[in-house]
Amino acid sequence: MSKYKENPMPNYYIGKYYGYEARKVCEDFELPYHIATATTYLLRCERKHGDPREYIQKAINHLKFQLEFLDKQQEQQKPF
Repeated sequence: MSKYKENPMPNYYIGKYYGYEARKVCEDFELPYHIATATTYLLRCERKHGDPREYIQKAINHLKFQLEFLDKQQEQQKPF
């Protein structure tokens, strides 16, 4: 028996036609954290609440975080 409580998956995380879960799509594509988070926000932005703008902005923020990470990573790899 699992020590974790079973919670039903909310419908806004599951695709309408094929039943794909947002997190499993991200896992299958092996997306980095911020890109995966942005993707899940975009996949559910029209379904979770009436106004998708907040979730689109959250996705944009996470994409900016990923760009900052990549810039920092590139800067660290430059020879002195």
